[in-house]
Amino acid sequence: MPEAKDKSNFDLASIFSGLALLLCALSLSLIALSLRPVAKWAGYQSFCIEQESVKAPINWAVRKCNGRSKVYQVK
Repeated sequence: MPEAKDKSNFDLASIFSGLALLLCALSLSLIALSLRPVAKWAGYQSFCIEQESVKAPINWAVRKCNGRSKVYQVK
């Protein structure tokens, strides 16, 4: 009879492990979905900087793509 108790404990442990893995997978998928807009913005920034760095230095292109070019104007 002790074998049955060990088996039921093992089944209980494997159920908890499976639930923990599902919870982790769900959490990681939510994180991945919430980072999608950041990835889209980063792609736009890279494209913008590549286009603007042809005409100006890279640091100016970064400022312009961030929308801060008027703040850093040299007088």
